[in-house]
Amino acid sequence: MEGTVEIKLNQGIATITFSHPAQNSMPGHQLARLTEAIETAGRDEAVRLIVLQSGGDRTFCAGASFDELAAIRDFETGKRFFLGFANVINAMRKCPKLIVGRVQGKCVGGGIGLAAATDYCMASKFGTIRLSELAVGIGPFVVGPAVERKVGLSAMSQLAMNPAEWQTAEWAKQKGLFAEVFDTIEQLDAYMAHFTQILASYNPEAMAELKRIFWAGTEHWDELLDQRAGISGRLVLSDFTRNAIAAFKQKTSS
Repeated sequence: MEGTVEIKLNQGIATITFSHPAQNSMPGHQLARLTEAIETAGRDEAVRLIVLQSGGDRTFCAGASFDELAAIRDFETGKRFFLGFANVINAMRKCPKLIVGRVQGKCVGGGIGLAAATDYCMASKFGTIRLSELAVGIGPFVVGPAVERKVGLSAMSQLAMNPAEWQTAEWAKQKGLFAEVFDTIEQLDAYMAHFTQILASYNPEAMAELKRIFWAGTEHWDELLDQRAGISGRLVLSDFTRNAIAAFKQKTSS
């Protein structure tokens, strides 16, 4: 099956890398593997810190797989599809280890959700962002809570209601999604290495307590994201969404 999720452990830092040939879009099986990788790293006593990144140098994550989206024919399948990103976000939320995100390129839809669910995220200037869901008749319901928690309701609303336009990485930094933005990927990687080595040297118990504080008030997200996945699972069956997805696939294949 296309797509990979790999974990590499080096000096207490577990680097989780996901990759897919379709601009790092995430089919359901890959989201399940990413969830499992985060949970595994969280349980490993040798892991002091987690880095989440994607392969390649163009797109961090293009969101969910449009091929799977187009194949949905019933509510249960639709809800299960949208629970893919919900499960990853909840795994990141519950993980006792701090997670640092590396965004080297474009973030679309669920990709913004992944960036928002990290505890500290850095990007290159190529890390432009766009919540594209409304353009195909759905909405950023599943990733919305993670995005809103990071950037606030106003900025999340701007992204949600303007699905056709990209926002710059600098805009995302101003809103709090990114902590740092670098001119080149090389600069991003150099600072990532420096920052994570220092962070991994700190007291693991203190970092675990910080993690709990950072995510206080989100204990209801298992239920909340399940409900949100149900909203998307219902909307994806609408004629509007079916037609929009078909038009998108035709455009990208021509």
